[in-house]
Amino acid sequence: MIVVTGAAGFIGSALIGELLREGWQDIVAVDDFSRADKAPNLAGKHLTAKVDRSVFFSWLETNEKLVQFIFHLGARTDTTEFDRTIFDELNVRYSQRMWEACVKFGIPLVYASSGATYGEGELGYGDEDDTLSDRLKPLNPYGDSKNDFDKWALKQEQKPFFWAGLKFFNVYGPNEYHKGRMASVVFHAFNQISASGGMKLFRSHRADYKDGEQLRDFVYVKDVCSVCLFLMEHRKNSGLYNLGSGKARTFLDLARATFKAMDKSENITFVDTPADIRDKYQYFTEARMEKLRSIGYDKPFTTLEEGVKDYVTNYLAKKTYC
Repeated sequence: MIVVTGAAGFIGSALIGELLREGWQDIVAVDDFSRADKAPNLAGKHLTAKVDRSVFFSWLETNEKLVQFIFHLGARTDTTEFDRTIFDELNVRYSQRMWEACVKFGIPLVYASSGATYGEGELGYGDEDDTLSDRLKPLNPYGDSKNDFDKWALKQEQKPFFWAGLKFFNVYGPNEYHKGRMASVVFHAFNQISASGGMKLFRSHRADYKDGEQLRDFVYVKDVCSVCLFLMEHRKNSGLYNLGSGKARTFLDLARATFKAMDKSENITFVDTPADIRDKYQYFTEARMEKLRSIGYDKPFTTLEEGVKDYVTNYLAKKTYC
């Protein structure tokens, strides 16, 4: 039995789909299932059970002998939310309980950290120095919460026999229809171009970056799922791992790839970055991927152009899920 928390969300539901396609049939989905807009993410997926996150630990006490692996992907991910108490409860304390349960019952654990822990990247984007977490300065409470849990996990004397914290960079792909403002730029580009024929990108508010040339590490959700499955089967070399493509690309690159995938002429304009996120905005991210490669993950990562084309033509244009 494999448990996936955040199961109705973007990455969690995509992972469940991939597990099913790979022949894993005994899957338990954990989430707050009250949001109707997330329901299509799990529609048609065969699940052993759905367990509300509020009663999960009681469920686990009864069923722990059946659980082979836990993917803890559930979290509050809104980078524009500044109420720290929300993140403390969902991203820190709940994750601590998950960790302690995995220690108690001998269950291997992969959990979602974030590239947001790196802040402006002033200390680089390396994942091989565990002491780096103590010196990182995330730009928002979401990033703080992920870094707080990473620091806590690293300091624990008792750890799951295998664990990995995955620092997701800018993940995009199918099953993010419900995310609203927090959906990927590809998602917003497709909808803007469909509605108006054009795409608006955030203007640069730094002299060292031209408009649209802000750089991010965009990683396709199918690659994220591939790494998760690799770690589930590998179960060695515990620690924190970056999960990006390893290649920073500009927002202009992304927008142009979307126009091309839609077979539309480029029409790109710029608007001011919203004031509420302007001073918390990352201008460059690029995951160092040597650590993951060093333990045997050797699959190539999907290029931005390939990923956008697949996402646009096979999912967004057809309004389908993976």
